[in-house]
Amino acid sequence: MLRQLWPRKRLSRSKLRAVYDLRLDSPFSQHLCVTEGDRLVGFAALTFENSLWMQGRLAIVEEFVVEESYRGRGIGTRLLEAAVAMARARGARRVELDSATHRTEAHAFYRQRGFENRGFVFSKPLL
Repeated sequence: MLRQLWPRKRLSRSKLRAVYDLRLDSPFSQHLCVTEGDRLVGFAALTFENSLWMQGRLAIVEEFVVEESYRGRGIGTRLLEAAVAMARARGARRVELDSATHRTEAHAFYRQRGFENRGFVFSKPLL
């Protein structure tokens, strides 16, 4: 499913697994999965940080994806609502996420659910 988020990115299963395992052991990470039978159809990952800007806890949705063939069934809405509820339960004052500029359908989805575009994400590769 992560290939649907980053279709042009070269992904290494072993590197993804190593990062995922680190997250599972971290008290600052939470994951949500939606399954149908034994098939994963939705996934969200949250990271929590103590933010000076927020003067408290900030929840960041690091990854958020619904299997393409399952979109339009309300899975994404329920998954995002669960992520927001989890953030609220952990004391977060705000939930943030970023989305690639070309993902206009995703932007509309987030706006319809109360998220606002409040800035830009700047990134510089180091490796």
